[in-house]
Amino acid sequence: MTLSPPIEPMLAEARRELPSDGALPGRLVAEQKPDGFRAVLFARGDSVMLQSRNGTDLTPAFPEIATASALEEDLVLDGELVVPHEGRLHFGQLQNRAHRRGRGAVAAAAEHPAYLIVFDVLEAAGVELLDQPYRERRVLLEDLFARTVLTRPFTLCPATTDRATMLDWLDPAWGAAGIEGVVLKGSEQRYLPGKRAWIKVRSRVSAEGVIGGVTGTLASPASLLLARYDGAGRLRLFAKSTPLPAAVRRGLAGLLHPAGPEHPWHGRRFGAGWGTRGELQYHPVAPDLVAEFLADTAVDDGIYRHPVRFLRLRDDLGVEDVTPFGA
Repeated sequence: MTLSPPIEPMLAEARRELPSDGALPGRLVAEQKPDGFRAVLFARGDSVMLQSRNGTDLTPAFPEIATASALEEDLVLDGELVVPHEGRLHFGQLQNRAHRRGRGAVAAAAEHPAYLIVFDVLEAAGVELLDQPYRERRVLLEDLFARTVLTRPFTLCPATTDRATMLDWLDPAWGAAGIEGVVLKGSEQRYLPGKRAWIKVRSRVSAEGVIGGVTGTLASPASLLLARYDGAGRLRLFAKSTPLPAAVRRGLAGLLHPAGPEHPWHGRRFGAGWGTRGELQYHPVAPDLVAEFLADTAVDDGIYRHPVRFLRLRDDLGVEDVTPFGA
């Protein structure tokens, strides 16, 4: 039996902390979570397809991966597509490359080459491996690299059973290099397409921003729009908070003040972003309150890719104490 594209990759459930042993079948194994696109590679002789998580054919956008997939053995690999740039895995460059085709894709591949960080093998030599336990699939995968069946642009995803190493990989310093956190797997787990049966823990760090606006109303703010001043003195939106708990809404209501005519966001339109479409509906507020928030390390050109979690107001900090935009 062989696998046919597209298939649904196995997924992970988000947790805030490392689980204890026994949370998954068998011994707990952690793999690094790179900042990239999930991709499944089907390589059978001259037939190659690089599939995105939702089934899109990415093969034309990444010709260097397709060319390298003329392998000695027929394989189906699961991994993360990444583009290194300026000392880190750069999600923005990866997004840019995903839209290129033809000569543009070839030129982009030469300038910003992509890599596939492989963490699973789903089929080898015509044998489907979904029912094999993770530990057996991992041995097969490591053997493919040891025998140099897989070489550049393929990279083996690091894995460990050592809890101290897992905690080290959650250090924000790894986030600065493009490692978002860890994915936990059970050594005896089968591969379950489309199921959230792994566990994902993101690296998180606290930081500050100026409250520049809110969604909802000033009397009951639903979420906060956080801003920082850039080098030219412009107030730049860089993060949106997750929905605020009722108690936080009540506490902030009496502290937020309507923006005066000098607020730079009057008449400005922002894309909703942060997992939603359309235009962001918001109210500017006087930018005089500093908020501390907790966020993961996915930051693109100074903008947090995922919503951040409000922690508290920083009455001890002035707006001038907030880190400048992009710094």
